[in-house]
Amino acid sequence: MNKPVDSAVSTAPSADALAMIDRLIAFPTVSRDSNLGLIEYARDELKRLGVRSQLVHDASGKKANLFATLSAEPDRVKTGGLVLSGHTDTVPVDGQDWSSDPFQAAHRDGRIHGRGTADMKGFIAIALAWAPRFLAAQERLPVHLSLTYDEETTFLGVNGLVADLAERGIRPAGCIIGEPTDMQAIVAHKGKRDLCCKVRGREAHSALTPQGVNAIEFAARLIAYIRGVADRLARDEPRDDRFAVPHSTLQTGLIKGGIATNVVPRDCEFRFEMRNLPSMSHDTMEGEIVGYAERELVPQMRRVAADAGIAFERGLDLPAFGIAPDAALVRWAQQVARTTHLGTGAVSFATEASVFMKAGIPTVVLGPGSIEQAHKPDEYISYAQVAACEAFFAQMIEQPLPGAR
Repeated sequence: MNKPVDSAVSTAPSADALAMIDRLIAFPTVSRDSNLGLIEYARDELKRLGVRSQLVHDASGKKANLFATLSAEPDRVKTGGLVLSGHTDTVPVDGQDWSSDPFQAAHRDGRIHGRGTADMKGFIAIALAWAPRFLAAQERLPVHLSLTYDEETTFLGVNGLVADLAERGIRPAGCIIGEPTDMQAIVAHKGKRDLCCKVRGREAHSALTPQGVNAIEFAARLIAYIRGVADRLARDEPRDDRFAVPHSTLQTGLIKGGIATNVVPRDCEFRFEMRNLPSMSHDTMEGEIVGYAERELVPQMRRVAADAGIAFERGLDLPAFGIAPDAALVRWAQQVARTTHLGTGAVSFATEASVFMKAGIPTVVLGPGSIEQAHKPDEYISYAQVAACEAFFAQMIEQPLPGAR
């Protein structure tokens, strides 16, 4: 996608926004750990402003979503309002070579370094810092704040949050997902589905190989077939040039099996993923692979061992995201973001946007920072991008989303 340059924004970030980023970075909310420290801090900050927050915990009680309507009368805004949404979890820092403590914000050369600065505590912090101004402008544009857990792993947080909104009859007019897009409006991203394939064969001494069913070899044949599907899509699928990789992709990322070279392996397990264009169905891609396994491979295996087979289990399953570039929310977001960049684009990484869209909430992905900095050592967000997000919020208040009130 085309990127705006930071020099396009001349204003400096506010002290409140920078201080809030510092505070949130200090919460080590790696996905495998609790996010409650950050969530409870945000709840308390909003409570200080007279705002009630709804917390919904996961089954372990160690993680929670937060949803708050920045209004003195939240029940009045059950229909309408604009959601500002971000995930609180981050990827780990294990094995990465950081120049400073990743969980203490470090300010260097007009940048704030720390895990989550770009992806995506920067956006959350700026939204929290602006909460008093959103409250003051609530008659013009009611704002909802949504904070979720486990976006980097399972997307369980956002799915639970959206289900809770439906149960409580809350129907926002639109949603901005503040992922790092250099403040460019993103209207599409690929979907992602992970699958675990378990191949069960029959053990045998390797001197008697024909009496066994080699699970690794049958897994290898299936992996080769998956590679063939990927090659065909790369060659023949209609291109969508909005994406850096303009076609759907498949790849095998993990495999394990066997116990010794002189034992025909009974078990092999591998994991693969599919990332589909909005025009391509995950189900179509999966169906072709499962069909090949059941039609071609399993009958061969069962001629030797009746209990042999191949099973598939789904993991993360996120639909592709797409909203019409001329939708009212998109046109509004482009107009409001005029201080930094005009235009729309698409990205290959997955976001929570598709979950909100599936729930009938029009959504655009737009936030400060660059995805190129995410997940890396010395991750950072620039002061200019913080200022750009603040400029967006200022224009947002002045030019409310039609239908949000």
